[in-house]
Amino acid sequence: MKLHILQLIFFSTYAELRAERARSYLGLIWWLLEPAMQMATYYLVFAVVMNSPTPDFVPFLLIGLVAWQWFKSSVTHGGHAIWYNLPLIRQVKLPAAIFPSIQILADTTKFAFILALLLVFLWSVGYPPNMAYFALVPVLLIEFLFASAIAYFMASLVPVLPDLRFVIEQILVVSMFLSGVIFSIGNVPSPWREILAANPMVGLIDALRGILMHAQWPDWLALTRLGLISLVLYTVALLLIRHLTPRYVKQAS
Repeated sequence: MKLHILQLIFFSTYAELRAERARSYLGLIWWLLEPAMQMATYYLVFAVVMNSPTPDFVPFLLIGLVAWQWFKSSVTHGGHAIWYNLPLIRQVKLPAAIFPSIQILADTTKFAFILALLLVFLWSVGYPPNMAYFALVPVLLIEFLFASAIAYFMASLVPVLPDLRFVIEQILVVSMFLSGVIFSIGNVPSPWREILAANPMVGLIDALRGILMHAQWPDWLALTRLGLISLVLYTVALLLIRHLTPRYVKQAS
């Protein structure tokens, strides 16, 4: 990717985040306050009201929710980005792929704040940093690549099939419950356990829980396989966007 395109993406991401911050009276604080309130709500419901049978259920749940929310936001916002910007694509000759890139980077920036808040919570309830933290960066990079690949693929198709937006939303709702966010896949009987384990988000969420809660190193072979698959899908999605860009311009005219 050319240097001036990268500069445009980073500047536009900064502008997007700054505009979003300006739309709220609390500004940057809201990025931390909103997830903090969500975490507090889940803690109150599951740890206090429902008196969860295992003391580690709340950290288990919050790690899954934070990882899933990053994936969901990136896919939703990135997947809609080209469709939202069709009028601009008609007026300015820009690579259509930059629009999902901006949204994904904006969501990733907000995720960084939420992750920091999650780590502080985990440390405060008895899950201190450990040597497996060195695996956090590659695991998060692979989730970023996987989410980007799905987002780009969806972004390439939504301008051609706008109703696909509603299908994506419903699939994401169902996928959350099938990704081990609320329950452990290990407790699911066969053959459903093997079927659910084929979901890439299951492995990513389990890897993050292993690192943050149990000081366990991830399955590097599985992560490498997912990274390669994501890279292939990402490349195919970029080529598809490039191929369909003339059609986007006609639709925007």
